[in-house]
Amino acid sequence: MRTPVKRALALALLATPLPSMAQTVTALPDQTSTIRLSNRDINHVVCAGGEIEDVRFSAEKAIAVERAGSDAWIKFLVREIDDAGMVTRSFVTVPSEFFITCNGAVYALYAEPSDIPAQTVLLQPGAPQRARANEELLGPLVEEERAVSITLSMLQDRIPASFTSVAPRSGPIRLRALPGATLEERRRIEIDGSGLSASEYLVSAAGGAQLDERGFLDGALGANIFAITLDRGNIEAGEAARLIVVRRGAGQ
Repeated sequence: MRTPVKRALALALLATPLPSMAQTVTALPDQTSTIRLSNRDINHVVCAGGEIEDVRFSAEKAIAVERAGSDAWIKFLVREIDDAGMVTRSFVTVPSEFFITCNGAVYALYAEPSDIPAQTVLLQPGAPQRARANEELLGPLVEEERAVSITLSMLQDRIPASFTSVAPRSGPIRLRALPGATLEERRRIEIDGSGLSASEYLVSAAGGAQLDERGFLDGALGANIFAITLDRGNIEAGEAARLIVVRRGAGQ
């Protein structure tokens, strides 16, 4: 049997048209995140890489919450007053606190109801949660197998949520061993708890080139290079090879 709050949210879901311009904000655990939520539309909360175990809030306030798996939905209930056929609506403006448990961590949200489109709140894992997830993922592997796993995740564009994306280096890179080639760092990741980081580069040459992975053992790509992988050994003019560099420690 559904509780009154769940019934109210179910009715709100049916009665409220889905907004066309939902916006996304992020929150981290073990700190208070001040956010704005729509006081008219249904707000969506997503637990990245796990499930929402609990949502706590003041039951006395006009709020309906429902959760399922990695998702939760928050709706500030609208109060309607019918005065001799004249219906007026009163929207919630008083802030509320939510304490959401996701992946074993608690996210404190200080939510300000506002006249804005529906918001999507992404609960991102913090460093301890990422390190724990990475240990579960890579811990059973020997170091060489870890490098293979990281390389494949980048080549297949299936990077785990526990890997942290950081800003890549801007501008072209040239290496002494490959004077005719130009490198562009496409993306860079750091892997909390593993002591490893990795980058993906696009390698091109105006007149084409034959590539050898040993030519990329260069300090310009990192001081502690552990593994290098090319997705092809030859490139023609106008083509680009993908290069994955795995390092011990953080990238430069």
